[in-house]
Formats: sequence, C-alpha cells, structure tokens
Amino acid sequence: MGLFDAIDTAASGLSAERMRMDVTAENLANAQTTRGADGQPYRRKVVMLEQSGASFVGTLGGAMNRGAAGVRVAGIADDATPNRLVYDPGHPDADARGYVSMPNVQPVTEMVDLISASRAYEANVTVMQTAKQMFAKTLELLR
Repeated sequence: MGLFDAIDTAASGLSAERMRMDVTAENLANAQTTRGADGQPYRRKVVMLEQSGASFVGTLGGAMNRGAAGVRVAGIADDATPNRLVYDPGHPDADARGYVSMPNVQPVTEMVDLISASRAYEANVTVMQTAKQMFAKTLELLR
C-alpha cells in the first residue's frame, strides 16, 4: 500500500458523497415539479456507487500491493417507485378525475439522505486530515 493511498481513498469518497448531495438537492428542488421537459412528473434520482480499485480484504491480506481502494459513481438512475396521486381538480396538470401525478420524492427521505451524505463527507475529510498529520509526523521523525 502506497503512502498516499489513504488520501486517494478518501478523495474518491469525497467525490462520491458530493455527487450524492448534489442529486439529493436536485430531488428536493423538484419535489413539486409535475411537468418536466418530457411532459411527465419529475422522477426521483438515486446515485449508484461501486467499489473501485483493490478490495480492503485483498489489500489487507497482501493479495494486491498497489492501487488504492475506494468508491466511484457507477451512475445515476431514476427511482422506480410510483408517483403519488393528489386530488387537486384546479391544478393545470390534473387528469379528468381531478388527480395530479406528483413526483415520487419524499422530502423526509431526502433530508435523511442529505444528512447521511454530509456525515460521510465529513468522515472522509477527517481521514484526509489524519493522513496529512501522520505524514507530517513521519517527516519529523526522519529529520
């Protein structure tokens, strides 16, 4: 394992969590959007993450001696949960029965996801700061 692998791993986590926060903010901003560019209600988006580089177990066991483990964004997908139907006959997007198809975004769920991503982002920043302190102490010992 290289000297900067901890920073590389934390940096990949920072990028992934930033993407999660951006997508969550987009979901919250469009929670009431009943008609998008395609004429359909907004669909909640979710970030798909996957492992990149060496696995932790493989690195720990010595199976792979180079390449930092980390995470990367595999893609952004639409959530498959159905839209909510809200009775509002005066709404311009209401159907013949008076129901409006609202986005499948739940603000409480989005806020929980936002807090989770924020905490994970903070944890990765702490990892980078700790690695930086360890490097500084190592250089002091080598003097």
